[in-house]
Amino acid sequence: MRAKRCGTWLVLGLLLILTLSTPAPGPLALAPAATDTSVPAIARTWPVGTRPPVLRGWEPPATVYGRGHRGVDLAAPSGTPVRAVAPGRVSFAGRVAGKGVVSVELTGTDLRTTYEPVRPSVEKGDEVKAGEVVGTVEPAGSHCTTMCVHWGLRRGETYLDPLSLLPPWLLHRGPSRLLPVLDIPLP
Repeated sequence: MRAKRCGTWLVLGLLLILTLSTPAPGPLALAPAATDTSVPAIARTWPVGTRPPVLRGWEPPATVYGRGHRGVDLAAPSGTPVRAVAPGRVSFAGRVAGKGVVSVELTGTDLRTTYEPVRPSVEKGDEVKAGEVVGTVEPAGSHCTTMCVHWGLRRGETYLDPLSLLPPWLLHRGPSRLLPVLDIPLP
C-alpha cells in the first residue's frame, strides 16, 4: 500500500515538474487577444440612459480580421445624450467613414472607450468626468436596425467587452420595489 502511495506522489510530482518547465504557448499571430479579463469595473454610468436595452452584445472574432461584434449596441433614439462612463481625456472627436465618433482614454488605465454614431460636444484633449455628456446620438449612421449607439472598449489594439467596465450593482440593478411593512394593513 505504501509503495502504491509513493508511486502516485512520484507521478504527480513528475507531472508538476513537466508542467512548470514547459514554456507557455504564445498567442497565435492571427488570434485576437480578446480573452483579457483584467478590465477594472470603473464605470459609474451607462453611456446612454439608466439601463438601456442591449440590442447586440460583444462577440469577439475568431481571428483579428474575422467576423464578430467588437462592442455592444445600446438602444438610444436620435438626440439622446451620450455620457463618458468613467473619467478620462478625449483622444478623438470627429468623423470616421461618415460617422461621428468620440474616443476617451480612461484615467489611470490603458483602456479607451469609443461611442458612435455621436455628434461630439467635446474636442480632442478635453478632460471629462464620469457621466459628463460627450455628444448626442446622430440621426443617421447607425449599423443597427433601430437607433442605437455602439459602445466599444480597447486596450491597445485588443477589443474587449465594454460591459465589463460596469460594476455588478450598475450592470444588474433592476427597478426599485416597495416591500410590505409588517403589521400594517394594505389599503
